[in-house]
Amino acid sequence: MSHLILLFSLFLAPVFADGGSQKSTQNLCPNDVSHKRQKRDWIWNQMHIKEEIDTPLPHHVGKITSSVRSKNAKYIIKGEYANTIFKVEPTSGDVYAFERLDREKKAEYELTALIIDKTNNRSLEQPSKFIIKVYDINDNAPVFVQKVFNGSVPEMSPVGTSVTKVTAVDADDPTVSGHATVTYEVTTGSEYFTIDDSG
Repeated sequence: MSHLILLFSLFLAPVFADGGSQKSTQNLCPNDVSHKRQKRDWIWNQMHIKEEIDTPLPHHVGKITSSVRSKNAKYIIKGEYANTIFKVEPTSGDVYAFERLDREKKAEYELTALIIDKTNNRSLEQPSKFIIKVYDINDNAPVFVQKVFNGSVPEMSPVGTSVTKVTAVDADDPTVSGHATVTYEVTTGSEYFTIDDSG
């Protein structure tokens, strides 16, 4: 008796997982600098901003602060994205983003903080590098890695016989619970076929 081969295409849809709670950690980033008479410190927590914030620009990111006390002190920032995407308020040290950020394009930005005497541009503190991290939101739908997956199975195969494997990927941050988790379901043909969470 000849065996027939069943060829088929499954209509599948990757399914969003429930968004997990975002986990954030703050790391202190002091940069101790010794001077002849007085020890000074840059004081701030690691800065972060959520991606795709849907409120009017600019968005407050954080604050750079030095223990230097001078009425002539002025904060400035340097780096590839300084004074374009990010700007600092010279007196307060508040840092603002002037663009909506996308973590999938760039997850973190490195900048350098300086505090200078605005009368002569002389540095009052050694420069310090700091990182602005962009926190993920679950804003990307999973997509299949190819358009069509083909499978085959001999007739009269027992229930549970493997037919094919499909794969979808999600661009969101896999370190945030649930944001890049992909599950699958059969949308057409579910009376004959099932699929598990591994594809």
